[in-house]
Amino acid sequence: RAYHMRTGLTSETIANHAADSVCSAEKTARLEQRRALRKQLIERRMALSHDEVERLSETIRSNLRQTFPQLAGLRVAFCWPVKNEADLRPLMEAWISAGAPGFKALLPVVTAPGAALAFREWAPGCAMVIDRYGIPTPAAGAFLTPQALLIPVNAFDEAGYRVGYGGGFFDRTLAALSPAPLSIGIGFELARVSTIHPEAHDVRLDAMVSEAGTFRPAA
Repeated sequence: RAYHMRTGLTSETIANHAADSVCSAEKTARLEQRRALRKQLIERRMALSHDEVERLSETIRSNLRQTFPQLAGLRVAFCWPVKNEADLRPLMEAWISAGAPGFKALLPVVTAPGAALAFREWAPGCAMVIDRYGIPTPAAGAFLTPQALLIPVNAFDEAGYRVGYGGGFFDRTLAALSPAPLSIGIGFELARVSTIHPEAHDVRLDAMVSEAGTFRPAA
């Protein structure tokens, strides 16, 4: 085993350090690429007018109704819309009013930055608080386990992977929930890309719904 006189390290150790440096640089480059993609597509979505967002949201709500009628009888988690995301609240209100047994609309609750999400029931008029990320969430109530998750996307690809906001909350949540809920990405077609270059921690969605319709990734 060769020994480097100046560093006191073996050639094997030096080679391992060099490989680690290359891997670290590649990981940093991938993270920067994803940050740039996220920023670009959020800016593109933010450029939509209020009327455009509402029109696209209405079409997405209709597509959800048609493709996943079973959601009207499940515990369904959705997200309060921010930054011009699709607004699913009218659909949740319609399902609440329909009163199908078993239906509950849930909103996520951040209990800790590195933890999976918890979920509380939401209904129009319920007491809300603003969480650490500036997003409204139910102020009180028991934590419930969702049977379906409607997950907003900043980018999505044909393989069923998504780019969120970088916190990893939904990836951790999907990995933690058992049995696994139905996971459906929600977003506009402007967020579609050929690939997000998924990492090992990225969890693939069961389906994706946009204003163009519903698609399920190939098995």
